[in-house]
Amino acid sequence: MPFHVQVGDHLFFEEGGEEIGAVREVKPDHLVVYIEAAGDFVVPGGWVRAAHDGKVVLDPHTVGNPQFLLAALHAHDNERETEALE
Repeated sequence: MPFHVQVGDHLFFEEGGEEIGAVREVKPDHLVVYIEAAGDFVVPGGWVRAAHDGKVVLDPHTVGNPQFLLAALHAHDNERETEALE
């Protein structure tokens, strides 16, 4: 089943979870997404579990890129460091 994804949609690993990035490009078989402080990554269509309401939910069990997983895990580190200093 094809998903409807648009540039600017937010990226998540779970419904209601923390945002890990945003869609920058939509291609027929993949997305290009930006993860804060890590840059752009290619996300194959097979990693997408759901897409709706401006959200793209990935299945972390199908993600085959360790650098992507590490970047997603640390996507909000700069924000957390700033909050700790306040």
